[in-house]
Amino acid sequence: MLVGCQSVSQPAENAPFRLETTRQAQGADQRIRFLVIHYTAEDFHNALNTLTDEHVSAHYLIPAKPPLEQGKPVAWQLVPEEMRAWHAGASGWRGRTNLNDTSVGIELENQGYSVYLLGKKFYPFPPAQIDLLADLSKEIVARYQIEPRNVIGHSDVAPQRKDDPGPLFPWQQLAERGVGAWPDAARVQANLAGRSPQQPVSQASLLTLLNQYGYTVTEGMTQKQQRRVIAAFQMHFRQSDYRGNADAQTEAIVQALLQQFPDRES
Repeated sequence: MLVGCQSVSQPAENAPFRLETTRQAQGADQRIRFLVIHYTAEDFHNALNTLTDEHVSAHYLIPAKPPLEQGKPVAWQLVPEEMRAWHAGASGWRGRTNLNDTSVGIELENQGYSVYLLGKKFYPFPPAQIDLLADLSKEIVARYQIEPRNVIGHSDVAPQRKDDPGPLFPWQQLAERGVGAWPDAARVQANLAGRSPQQPVSQASLLTLLNQYGYTVTEGMTQKQQRRVIAAFQMHFRQSDYRGNADAQTEAIVQALLQQFPDRES
């Protein structure tokens, strides 16, 4: 059962007071602004144990093969949406930090990656799992009016620490179903302006654009840290090449996203 939000809190029937609610203040906004997607990096049984102990948690856990009850796939709700879950850790997005306070977190059962001599091998997400994620996410996005730019992965909000949900996560498919942002191909091509996709661009200028989109970029970051930010963006929006190089295609993609999804944050 999904847990929504109530517009007005009411005291218990036997409370020794009453509340007058006919006038509501206009100076308020929605607490939940972000939807953060993760992978578990372990199987469902171990993930369920991990996410229900006292150290970490998430609002939802979706199995790789969701079971059916009365013909409907089942997701596990571990924390009510109105409560804070401990899923994002040290994190930042669009100038906000500590995103546990302002987000809903969804964990997907997925092995994550294995490390080989040639690098990391990530694992795909089964279609049934993504179907359930899309349906659940659409309700959450609608319930809290979450902007497309604010549907993000753990690696987007913590690029120095995290890789999830990884370069095989189908962000474009999710966006096509009304959840999250995806760059318009025609805009990207126009922004390339005849340049080769791999043509080097100013790393400082690219990081400025990424910061405008939402990524945390601070003074004094090392080259490795800067490349981690670029790679996190590429892992989300240019999954064929996420080496962290500052190139023309990456620049064209973030420019397209900024054009499509202008900043509405106050």
